[in-house]
Amino acid sequence: MTLVNTPHSALDANLAVALDALLAEQSVTRAAARLRTSPAAMSRTLGRLRRTLQDPLLVRAGQAMVPTPRALALRDEAAAVVRSLGALLSPGEGADPATLHSTFTLQAADLVGAALGPQLLQLARQEAPGVSFRFQAEELEAGPALRDGRTDLEVGSIDHVDPETQVEELVTLRMVAAVRPGHPLTEKALTPARLAAAEHVAVSRRGRFTGPVDTVLAEHNLHRRVTAVLPSHLTAMTLAARSDVVCLVPAALPGNPESPLTHTATTLGLMLLDIPLPLPPLAIAMAWHPRHTADGAHQWLRNAVRRTLRARDHLA
Repeated sequence: MTLVNTPHSALDANLAVALDALLAEQSVTRAAARLRTSPAAMSRTLGRLRRTLQDPLLVRAGQAMVPTPRALALRDEAAAVVRSLGALLSPGEGADPATLHSTFTLQAADLVGAALGPQLLQLARQEAPGVSFRFQAEELEAGPALRDGRTDLEVGSIDHVDPETQVEELVTLRMVAAVRPGHPLTEKALTPARLAAAEHVAVSRRGRFTGPVDTVLAEHNLHRRVTAVLPSHLTAMTLAARSDVVCLVPAALPGNPESPLTHTATTLGLMLLDIPLPLPPLAIAMAWHPRHTADGAHQWLRNAVRRTLRARDHLA
């Protein structure tokens, strides 16, 4: 049943609210007080309702007003419409992780995925058992994947700057040199010259042989020799664990808890050496499309990633 006999363009939700108050209170004065308006304004609204519905709705009966049969028929429906309007125009409630049944797609480099995976699964088992994760490899252009919904969250070094993308920095890291035990670089203090003279493996999705470390070495008139470029940190670290190549990996800043990203290096048995050069820090962040910002399920996902990469004691 439609409350008003007018085209949709002329519908006024305030009329439904006023009708509910008038039929519930059966008094212009009390309805005005309920809606925090003046009796005169409420009286004008009653007149408008009468014209719209072509029914007097409330009529005088001694000192009181009583509803007409049409008003009685509309009373429950008016109350239901107002409740629906209230629910429609209220802020959404946060999702209950225990009731979530979702698959989240995350785009991350292999090293980031290895750091995230175990703790995310543990959090899901404890808080959101209906959640599962799909990890995708990094793409050269990640922005479109977020925009068209193929990816829910990108985690890593965010190097694209789509205007609408939301980005939150999670942790700042530094680069260290990862080598096998017994590597010649472990025999005495590491210097820029000794680092440059070593054989290196570089990690680049685009196949680049150079990076920030080469820029800084050039300032010291030094150049390193990169003998292999791999798209994966895990593959490069495995190569470093089985040969004399040096692989640069991200680690926590001095005085901070161990980075989850460093855990893989120590698992492979690699030794981490401080690089005696002023290398720029590496920011690890997460990025998402703004349509997910207020979504309760996505809020849980972002919070889980945040807790994982900022955790202080979940790794040995």
